[in-house]
Amino acid sequence: MNNYDLLIIGSGPVGLAAALEAKRKGLNAIILEKGVLCNSLYHFPSFMRFFTTAELLEIGGHAFPSTDIKPTRQRALDYYRRVTQLNRIDVRLHHKVESIIKNDIFTISGTSSIKGDINKFEFHSENVIIATGYFDNPVGLGGIPGEDLSHVSYYYSEPHGFYKHDVVVIGAGNSGAETALELYRHGANVTIIHKYEEPKSSLKYWVGPDLKNRIKNKEINSVMPAITKKIDEKGVFVLHNNEELFIPADHVFILTGFTPDMEMLQKFGIEFDNDTLACDLSDVYESSIPGMYLVGSVGFGRATNSVFIENGREHAVIAVNDIAKLNKTNN
Repeated sequence: MNNYDLLIIGSGPVGLAAALEAKRKGLNAIILEKGVLCNSLYHFPSFMRFFTTAELLEIGGHAFPSTDIKPTRQRALDYYRRVTQLNRIDVRLHHKVESIIKNDIFTISGTSSIKGDINKFEFHSENVIIATGYFDNPVGLGGIPGEDLSHVSYYYSEPHGFYKHDVVVIGAGNSGAETALELYRHGANVTIIHKYEEPKSSLKYWVGPDLKNRIKNKEINSVMPAITKKIDEKGVFVLHNNEELFIPADHVFILTGFTPDMEMLQKFGIEFDNDTLACDLSDVYESSIPGMYLVGSVGFGRATNSVFIENGREHAVIAVNDIAKLNKTNN
């Protein structure tokens, strides 16, 4: 009952694309997801819009019914949930994979948490696809003092609760810039901190000028370049132009990017470069372990800005086609 041709870890768009292709190729496949369906998208900011078109978010040839130029997070969640339902994809939610061992086939085991019950599970599969992305692993600040305080967060959801609060945003990439702008427009007193003199050059074309104008007009406070040294209950201590500054803060958002879970990949025995953290992948996204594939951003280490839903979904199709070809040969 627990033997499969393909087991997929991660139920985001790329994992779902792999499951759809597997179904079309006649493979018996299952998805294991440690959280909810599309867990990373679910934890994106509530009012986030994608920096792409609806067409490029589509999987399996299913039309994304949206007239928005830039689809919202909510529309994307509705779309992926509906595709999952219509295709009867076998997704086991709240199943956290803790071990993958390969002998003749893969043995995948872990813990499930359903309706308050904690249970162990074990599945067996000829092949494994890992499509876990990187959003669950914030880069952070290297564990500086106060980074673990209750008013410090690596994720931003929505602005209303921060009205008339002092908020510090650390990081001036797209996440930090958009968060600072939204908080400002909902009545927060915002200070943005960045380790370089200017916000990232890769800011979305409509975000960069907006942030720079808000800073120029002193509507958003800016401390750049600055190195964050410590956080306490009252604010943030930074080093700015060789001078230590204290910035009051009721809440601190550390939005300095994310990275794939390298500890997990190492635990599974996958080889990767210690500097770039990029995995050793073939042209069909097979890892150093035969039969185990990494699709989407999970295999690309620090280069997370080079893989998105639109090309990650293509990785999934290529990997599944290779698995189907091998499956046909073996049978």
